[in-house]
Amino acid sequence: MTRYIQRHSLLTRVTHGVVAITCILLAVTGLFVFWPELGGSIMGGKFTYVMRMLHRVLAIPFILIPIFAMLKSPKGCIHMFRDDIFGKWDKDDYLWAMKFPLYLFFPSKIHMPPQHHVKSAQRLADGALVFFCIIMAVTGMILWLNTGLLPSGGWKVEFSTDVLLWARLLHDVFFALTVIVGIAHIYLGAGIFEPYRGTARIMFGDGKVSESDALYHWGYWANEELTSGRNVTVEKDSKKA
Repeated sequence: MTRYIQRHSLLTRVTHGVVAITCILLAVTGLFVFWPELGGSIMGGKFTYVMRMLHRVLAIPFILIPIFAMLKSPKGCIHMFRDDIFGKWDKDDYLWAMKFPLYLFFPSKIHMPPQHHVKSAQRLADGALVFFCIIMAVTGMILWLNTGLLPSGGWKVEFSTDVLLWARLLHDVFFALTVIVGIAHIYLGAGIFEPYRGTARIMFGDGKVSESDALYHWGYWANEELTSGRNVTVEKDSKKA
């Protein structure tokens, strides 16, 4: 028998999954918006048009699902920003961040200090991704409205040349930054990095983490949860991911 801790709710997991999948697809389709010649050289102009339209369609769940989640669980939203992203760092947070570069190369030899609900360096990465996505959503909507929300050009809003120039520049710059940080996030979150093997279950499974993994990755948080027992379940080892 193994004890598990419920780390993420269904709402959190669905929101993360939708944002993650749409973000990847937006990155792919966005290449044909940024570089139209790419589609023409592969499949022709019609393919580029389809990719551009798909880019707009994918932006809808990318923007609306997080807004729905914030309205559905305002306390969870406040907790994410106040505690998980902008929470005050203690000495172990600073120590973990300083050790992390070496930990990436020598995970079996570097002892990492215990962490709270979200690791210190992850707070920086998560905060950056949230900020990047907000900028892309706002600038993307400006660019979309300038050409019309509908394929026929309906619901068009005129913006000045300067606004459009800045919108395009910021959209492209933060797209590149999101790809860079996103790759690192996938490398760790998907469990490609050996010490994180099996942690994909936390976001793309039932949201549970085993007691041993919880203590290894988030010692302070795990001890708090195990002491309270509110989110702790005991399951047969055969169910272990």
